[in-house]
Amino acid sequence: MDPEIVAAAQQGDALALDRLLDELAPYVRRLCVRIAPAAADDATQEALLAIFQGLPSLRAPEAIITWVRSVTVRTATRLAHRHDVEVPAEETLTGHPASSPEGLVDIDDALARLPVSQRVVLVLRTREGLSEQEIATTLGIPTGTVKSRLHRARAAFREVWES
Repeated sequence: MDPEIVAAAQQGDALALDRLLDELAPYVRRLCVRIAPAAADDATQEALLAIFQGLPSLRAPEAIITWVRSVTVRTATRLAHRHDVEVPAEETLTGHPASSPEGLVDIDDALARLPVSQRVVLVLRTREGLSEQEIATTLGIPTGTVKSRLHRARAAFREVWES
């Protein structure tokens, strides 16, 4: 991402802002689909709006991706939690009613079946390649919490995958 485009967008250049959002939208969408699959459209829209509104306050244009990741993860996590509250208890681990014989389709399907807190750390570690420290910074939690969530997430993922 070109810091000059970011700086121009921060100063109100409409073409630069349009170009910046066009470049960021696929990344934001990909994160939202993985973290909040049932609310991906809303999460993407809300994250892009938050990015648009917060862009003028970004102090370091060269850190745009890190900042965009944080905004997107927070937004997608919030909407995923909101959606998980609406899902019946027997569906939260498997993603399907307890009596459903449906199998897994792919890795994203298995991820979608995990609790949000586990899904987020697993996506950031395995799909985004972030270190435990980077995940902790992104989520605003201690590194030890990230490690324990990763451990539980991997075990839960294995359980879902093998079922």
